[in-house]
Amino acid sequence: MRSLQETKFSILELAPVRDDQSVQFSLQHSLELAQHAEKLGYDRLWLAEHHNMDGIASSATAVLLGYILANTKTLKVGSGGIMLPNHAPLVVAEQFGTLATLYPNRVELGLGRAPGTDQVTMRALRRGRQETEEQFPQDVLEILSYFADPQPNQKIVATPGQSTHVPVWLLGSSLFSAQLAARLGLPYSFASHFAPRMLGQAIQLYRENFQPSEYLDRPYVSMGVPTVVANSNEEAQYLATSAYQRVLGLMRGQSLKLKAPVKSMDELWSSADKMAVNNFYAMAQIGDQQTVKNGLEKLLCQFDVDEFIFTCDIYDTDKRLENFDHLIHLKNQ
Repeated sequence: MRSLQETKFSILELAPVRDDQSVQFSLQHSLELAQHAEKLGYDRLWLAEHHNMDGIASSATAVLLGYILANTKTLKVGSGGIMLPNHAPLVVAEQFGTLATLYPNRVELGLGRAPGTDQVTMRALRRGRQETEEQFPQDVLEILSYFADPQPNQKIVATPGQSTHVPVWLLGSSLFSAQLAARLGLPYSFASHFAPRMLGQAIQLYRENFQPSEYLDRPYVSMGVPTVVANSNEEAQYLATSAYQRVLGLMRGQSLKLKAPVKSMDELWSSADKMAVNNFYAMAQIGDQQTVKNGLEKLLCQFDVDEFIFTCDIYDTDKRLENFDHLIHLKNQ
């Protein structure tokens, strides 16, 4: 089993919108977090694509990536992920090829096969051209071809894009993408920050079926981990109530804007709600540095992943930045 020191630490940013702040505030805070992550030595920061969600401001993912890349220097920046049913593969290749041309060796493309939204919004995104999740493998291969060196008589060339060799990851919360990532020899990231149920199965399937490729010679797995790390366990549990309220909003079809923490959730959820939130956050690490360090070591012992990619839904932006300070400190203890 690898140690925490040997495990890469990264961040998945959803540009959360607070209920008392503007979207502009959220986008500027995402940049502040990226600059902070770069200073602390995080390996990468990814942005997630979601649509028609009032509490998530990273919908125009490639545009926001450009803003972050322009204002950082060394941090790897990418998508976690671009939801392929919403996009033509050529457009994705051109967007990320442009970013990779402007910021060489810093851009990554994580791809997901779900729309990241509801069906009505999905139709609005594609305007009548309905992609299906079953088309995902073909779309992935198409994108990989646009990033590769052009072939003789190739009819469509992504400019920029061709010969940029942008690293492509597959993302998933089920077994489908694990199988595809293994077959194509691509790195794989499991969305255990919100759908932890099939994590163990997916990792095992990916590793057992992995085929070395021009992209990767051995399996490489990252897993999503929600975090709330504070100076004490009591403070962390208090701060985590903002995350719990956000998941309740998701489950009830209500606003996803981050709400201020509360002293007790008892008045806000039923026992069934509490169980559902706990299932959603089964991989969450909430507590002081020692508590979270123990929890992460337990996850490493169980899943032996190469990388943790952390999410954080803390309301106070200073406390949110401190969360990532705490994580780096416990890694280096």
